[in-house]
Amino acid sequence: MGPLHIYTTKLTEAQALLVKEYLDTHGFKVQEVPYAKFAGKRENVGVVFYESGKLVVQGKGTEEFVQFFLEPDVLQEARLGYDEVLNPQAYEPHIGVDESGKGDYFGPLVISSVFASREAFPKFKELNVRDSKAISSDRKAVDMAKEILAMRECAVKVVRLLPETYNRLHAKMRNVNDMLGWGHARAIEDMMSYIDPQKTGKICQRAISDQFGNKRIIERALMERGKGIKLEQRHRAEEDLAVAAASIVARAGFVQGIGRLSKQWGVEFPKGASEAVIEAGRQFVARHGREELGKVAKLHFRTTERVLQ
Repeated sequence: MGPLHIYTTKLTEAQALLVKEYLDTHGFKVQEVPYAKFAGKRENVGVVFYESGKLVVQGKGTEEFVQFFLEPDVLQEARLGYDEVLNPQAYEPHIGVDESGKGDYFGPLVISSVFASREAFPKFKELNVRDSKAISSDRKAVDMAKEILAMRECAVKVVRLLPETYNRLHAKMRNVNDMLGWGHARAIEDMMSYIDPQKTGKICQRAISDQFGNKRIIERALMERGKGIKLEQRHRAEEDLAVAAASIVARAGFVQGIGRLSKQWGVEFPKGASEAVIEAGRQFVARHGREELGKVAKLHFRTTERVLQ
């Protein structure tokens, strides 16, 4: 297993004060990070303590920082390397589900499910699999997704809703959370069909996703194969390695999808819903006409009004 490059944990206020004092007295340069109470960086390690109480340590010096300061002086217990002892259920075979493109005006909505066998988790750690939002570049996310897709220790299924399909479903459902629930259910159902225990001998009784709404939305949308699965919705579900892997695959699918649309229509479509997005939308309409906008964009966004002004 490769060296640890990222570590997260929850701290009390008293524990956070100890970390802050350490940063102040050991040469860490103060940094400004959104939603952080404090942050510092030194040589090969960066430390951020968020308002939520989560501490993130990242960089080549992560392992040394955790083993020689954080565990003995702050946490006062040895956790690093004992994950499977402290949280064995996290390393049992299960499905992780996540999506990408939900907040982006242009491009598809991509939902991925990853079934992780017991043997997949060490491989995920070797690849430094983590929440895709913590990966600095789209290129890196795409490369990591390719490695995950090539792993024999896990299986991947992807549901892609291109803008035309997305708009048609939204016109019918009228609610993004209902659409997400339907998409998550399809990704789980596809995976359960793929790893049918009678054919593969693989057992899976649990699926984990982020908490975006009432989980009954997903449970109602599940068909016969998915009915027997236990669905868990969690805040910060990407801390689970199977969900993190799904988030990387979904992000890669979105990046590749918006790239194909840009090439097809000859307009560079930015991510998000910024002023640059509005300008790209106006450029698209000027070239191709407003009737074609639904082929590249999610029309229910308020961005549409500004694009068409």
